[in-house]
Amino acid sequence: MKVLLAHNRYCWPGGEDEVFCREKELLRMAGHKILEYTRDNSQIADSTIVGKIKVGLQTVWAFDSAKQLRSLLRRERPDVAHFHNTFPLISPSAYYVCQEEGIPVIQSLYNARLMCPALFCLRDGRVCEDCLGRALAWPGVVHGCYHDSHVQTAVVAGMLAAHGFFRTWQERVDAYIVATEFFRQKSIAAGLPSEKIFLKPHFLSADPGMKQGTGNYALFMGRLAPEKGVRTLLKAWKTLRHIPLWICGEGPMKGDVVGLADENPFVRILPRLSRSECFEVMKGARFLVWPSEGYAETFGLVVIEAFACGTPVIGSRVGAMEEVVDDKRTGLHFTPGDPEDLAAKVHYAWTHLPELVEMGLTGRAEYESKYTAEPNYEALVGIYGKAIRNRLSSRQDLSAAFQEK
Repeated sequence: MKVLLAHNRYCWPGGEDEVFCREKELLRMAGHKILEYTRDNSQIADSTIVGKIKVGLQTVWAFDSAKQLRSLLRRERPDVAHFHNTFPLISPSAYYVCQEEGIPVIQSLYNARLMCPALFCLRDGRVCEDCLGRALAWPGVVHGCYHDSHVQTAVVAGMLAAHGFFRTWQERVDAYIVATEFFRQKSIAAGLPSEKIFLKPHFLSADPGMKQGTGNYALFMGRLAPEKGVRTLLKAWKTLRHIPLWICGEGPMKGDVVGLADENPFVRILPRLSRSECFEVMKGARFLVWPSEGYAETFGLVVIEAFACGTPVIGSRVGAMEEVVDDKRTGLHFTPGDPEDLAAKVHYAWTHLPELVEMGLTGRAEYESKYTAEPNYEALVGIYGKAIRNRLSSRQDLSAAFQEK
């Protein structure tokens, strides 16, 4: 099979970029021919008003990307086109080009953008679904939810409204991929057709191996940002002064993390690590802390990495996190945004080693049964097959409609 993989890379590399690379290698190792079309947010260099207007228009319809994609499709004729992130430089215009060229479209959903202009369904520290299912996400514009900007939020809301009006999401995409049942249901509530939404979790390309021993520190590994629950983490460790915490990540709250480390000798900030070094750090942890808030997580690659290492996870009791971490089996839940509850669960985990070891073993079993490469590959090519059939069915329906007229 010849597969076009398309992705708009972020300035800060994250889970979406990692999944794009993993699935690309998975397909390539299985013998499929891979075509790539990528844009990069580092290309947005013009910060003038004119430059911002240009990016805003590209968000709705990227003429340059559409032209480049059309040339690629006509030259290579892939069997399917699988889009990861299209925001902002590829845009939904890519779906129209694929449909015109008869190429089935698959779109992976990694965040809540189709239901929330700010991605996270989070406002003032609480879950917010004010824009869910609305033709125009005006509450988000009023509150300036995207980048704390009314203008930038209006641009995203306008893009969503325009393509909602033209039924882009319903008619121009043949299959959507989500990683959890929670986000499948939320996507349906946002107006996506349920028959086109398929569940496929993420995976690890290679087994890092089970850790030895119980570990001697708590670990946070991820982007240092408010939606990732970093503020809650730091507040919790104001009282957990004798439980070691290792923090690995970059982001806008790095200064806050450095401030805590300066006043608490039990907090250690790690430098940027290689993939193998990350796994070694994961194996040395007694547990992973996953305090994200709102719907900031649609799955969480770091969690299946922890499971693979036999490291339990203390995660927020909300959204996909509640689904991925099984309370008292593979880890513990705490109330999102509540540093006192997080501190209580951390203290319990630190002082109940037999229970923690059992959770680690159960997490390892979860990894072996759900998150390895082989079943993920079967699920992925199965979704590609369904997208191809959906596109053929749409063509036949259209042909029949013209014949009736």
